[in-house]
Amino acid sequence: MARKIRTTFPCIVASIVFCASIYHHYLRRTITSDHIPPSPITTTTTSFFAQSPLSSPPPVVISTTSVLLHDWEVLVIVSPQLAGDYSGYSCLFDTDEASAATFTGVLPFPDRFLFNCVLPVRARRRLPFRQPSLLKSPEIRPQRDSSPPLLLRWSYLVYDSLTTEDDVVLFVKGVNTRQGINRDPKELMCVFGDYVKTAVKTSMQEVFRCQRPKLTAQADLVKVSLEILAENRVVPSVAYYTPPRKLASKGGKFLLCASTMVYNVAKFLKEWVFYHSKIGVEKFLLYDNGSDDDLGKVVEELVQEGFDVTTYLWLWPKTQESGFSHAALYASNCCKWMMYIDVDEFLYSPSWKNSSRPSESMLSSLVSTNSLGLGQFEISCYEFGPSNQEVHPIMGVTQGYDCRLSHENRHKSIVLLEAIDDYLLNVIHHFNLSFGFKSKKLSTDYMVLNHYKYQAWPEFKAKFRRRVSAYVLDWTQKLNPNSNDRTPGLGFMPVEPEGWPQMFCELRDDRLKDLTWKWFGEKSSLGYDRMAWQRGYNR
Repeated sequence: MARKIRTTFPCIVASIVFCASIYHHYLRRTITSDHIPPSPITTTTTSFFAQSPLSSPPPVVISTTSVLLHDWEVLVIVSPQLAGDYSGYSCLFDTDEASAATFTGVLPFPDRFLFNCVLPVRARRRLPFRQPSLLKSPEIRPQRDSSPPLLLRWSYLVYDSLTTEDDVVLFVKGVNTRQGINRDPKELMCVFGDYVKTAVKTSMQEVFRCQRPKLTAQADLVKVSLEILAENRVVPSVAYYTPPRKLASKGGKFLLCASTMVYNVAKFLKEWVFYHSKIGVEKFLLYDNGSDDDLGKVVEELVQEGFDVTTYLWLWPKTQESGFSHAALYASNCCKWMMYIDVDEFLYSPSWKNSSRPSESMLSSLVSTNSLGLGQFEISCYEFGPSNQEVHPIMGVTQGYDCRLSHENRHKSIVLLEAIDDYLLNVIHHFNLSFGFKSKKLSTDYMVLNHYKYQAWPEFKAKFRRRVSAYVLDWTQKLNPNSNDRTPGLGFMPVEPEGWPQMFCELRDDRLKDLTWKWFGEKSSLGYDRMAWQRGYNR
């Protein structure tokens, strides 16, 4: 009996050790960057070290704040004291691991430099997550007197603010978390700096409007946040209180502008801007969701050619609705009407079939003859499939995709900005209107949006990484499987379904394809066809 116990006990101990090691090894698989409870409020400043040889003076310390985004990306926000070469930096984490830090741009109002790095695998297993230090030479490790502050989470954050003439608007994630259910403004307070608080006037989705504070003149920047009174908790913030600001206007107010949120759309943008400018859109406001393609270069080329295109860096994932709310306020001084559509959507009227050339009056006549009390036009969408395309069509989406689903789906809007209600509530590209204004849905015989939604697989696959859908936060999670934002037959992984090039094709529709060729197509001297947006062009 004793011998049996002596032989059994080591086996039990060995089993426990083995299971513990397996658990530790796979722990990171049970944690995702988007599904971790918010960290308690802590100081959000860590150190930036501009490293130098050991014989040099101590490194300059610059304050930084870091936010954990999706896919284990860490956004490091640095004060604008940094100058010179932005390459060669690394993020050093409390596990003594480092990852490369890439300069990604400047966060506006006030300007702050942004770096992006990846949370190392071993650091993902250690909770709570802590903010990294930014190093020029990761081989030289700094001395730490204390633990770094906790890493902020993008899912619980005041990420932007906009001051108007009447109030301060905060954009906050993680406070109103359930669709259609919003906290009472009386449960909240706006906090400016450490002591000044004002009442919250409205609370809707991720938008909170506050009374402007009475602050004495001071040189320091004032951070603004939101307090949840019942929980005695202040939401972490990377936003600052700034003077009132508006989108710059060249002269008077434009009759019709367009605003959209974009991510890596450089190859599509020229066609979209060129086409819509020719039928009446005068200004384009793009909310850049962290593009890492040639978006900046393409926008600069468009501006040089005479198109009025402005970008606003809007890094935060899954914030399309609040971005549209921001645009409604930000552009209100220079745009009367705003068209909210995506870069893969093209407005079209069957009545234009016999027009030999486009005209800016095609859209301006719609909004300029607006009847009293009409504040929004709702336009239905036709969704196009891959149309046997396996790569992005070189002549553009209007020429490459010509087969669609037979039924219309959803609608997008052209809205009178002064008609939007104070809550700034919007869902799927259309807004709630103030009392006295009404919406009008246009028939598909009068006007429709061609939505080139299901494109060639390499283009469509990219949507998995940065989908800005309101109701499907993560396509790889088995949540809300019946949402219209999901793709029939696609599942939860970015794997090309069999027969993808022929999917979503019930009706051949080449009306806009033929029209854009008539308007913008040309035979080149080299013997091949091309569209006007494939070459240099004049406004």
